[in-house]
Amino acid sequence: MNKPLRPSALRVQAALDALGFSFQVMELSDSTRTAFEAAQAVGCNVGQIAKSLIFRGKRTDKPILVIASGANRVDETKLSALVGETVVKAKADFVRQHTGFAIGGVPPVGHTEPLETWIDQDLLQYDVIWAAAGTPRALFQLSPQNLAAMTGGQVVELKA
Repeated sequence: MNKPLRPSALRVQAALDALGFSFQVMELSDSTRTAFEAAQAVGCNVGQIAKSLIFRGKRTDKPILVIASGANRVDETKLSALVGETVVKAKADFVRQHTGFAIGGVPPVGHTEPLETWIDQDLLQYDVIWAAAGTPRALFQLSPQNLAAMTGGQVVELKA
């Protein structure tokens, strides 16, 4: 029925299981690399895609995870004020080093280190959202409340 998950997607499934959630990671034949592609693949509104973005603190070099609605751009000035330092979008090697995942498949959980996490409040308007699960073709379905619980992230207004 379902083909076996790739190693990165298996890591996300293991992280979900370890956190006590029963969500099932799915790997699709269609790309889910962008919010638009993910929404098309699962047949939902692009706003229901919880995209995980990694920013870097310019002063501290600290990784910061922002989980934003797929319909929104993140206001880096607002994020910088919340974090307490100027932030910039992280480069691909920084993302992989601090999460263990490549851009296009970064999940909200299962990272190689704990990450300060901020969640876009616009995700709360949906009953169901979808998040990346380790590869550019893997994702899982959850609720915004589950997202906040599993990440410990603070829900804030981040829309540009």
